[in-house]
Amino acid sequence: MGVNNNLQIGDARGIANLRNTANTDPKAAIREAAKQFEGIFMQQLMKSMRDAQVGSGMLENSGTKLGTEMLDQQFATQMTGLRGGLSEVIARQLERQLGDPLANIAADAAKASVERINNAKDDAREPVAPTPARLEGLQGKERQMGFLRLHGDAAKAAEAATGIPANFMVAQAAHESGWGRHEIKHRDGSTSFNVFGIKAGPNWKGPVAEVTTTEYINGQPHKVKAKFRAYGSYEEAFTDYAKLMKNNPRYSKVVDNASSAHGFAQGLQKAGYATDPAYADKLTRMINTTLRLQRAMA
Repeated sequence: MGVNNNLQIGDARGIANLRNTANTDPKAAIREAAKQFEGIFMQQLMKSMRDAQVGSGMLENSGTKLGTEMLDQQFATQMTGLRGGLSEVIARQLERQLGDPLANIAADAAKASVERINNAKDDAREPVAPTPARLEGLQGKERQMGFLRLHGDAAKAAEAATGIPANFMVAQAAHESGWGRHEIKHRDGSTSFNVFGIKAGPNWKGPVAEVTTTEYINGQPHKVKAKFRAYGSYEEAFTDYAKLMKNNPRYSKVVDNASSAHGFAQGLQKAGYATDPAYADKLTRMINTTLRLQRAMA
């Protein structure tokens, strides 16, 4: 199923179809969503330029304003999707994130912008600001906040099962996966949903993903091939992590010392969760970063 290349800017129904198409042809959906966002950006840019001009007041009414808006929309359509334009930059960035649920932020941003435009009542309403930061939210603080929102419910469920604070676990997932940028993937590029870096030992009977990873041997980093557990969703990953912490005697002290970030991180390192000698310090810093972000989001 393809994407309608003639989708008009501001066509909310078309964008709903676009989001459905993302399930079967995500690359095409991303490219079209990027064009939609570029068109909205260009339309608002022209509107801002017109607003900056001093009007004569003559022959200006709701009809002429509507005509001007329609003309701006047509101009924006013509200027959108040109080679080397903004939409190409956005599409390339998002295509690298295929398999990551945050990649759908493109379609969500476009849909949100269209809805705000369609709901505008008159020129006295606050101008709709383009939000490229939502697309660039794949980087920096916006991505980090998106990661916390994405895994918040699963982390709370794992907290109920283990007693380990949810923010500690989501911080560990952020550390292990690089805020979702370095998730363990299958050979075809799809995610394994394993945000905790849990390896597939001889007792693991589920699917696996084999990747090259860094292990510390005698304090020195080495690249090695290793098999990791693969899941059907992030919820499964958090559930399996909770079972590991709760049922494996090796991690019993981790649960007992989970009252503080430092105690939790030290417990994981002493139990051999990772071979990195600086793991506890790195995880403690990540937990503190997560706590600051959560306070900012509250």
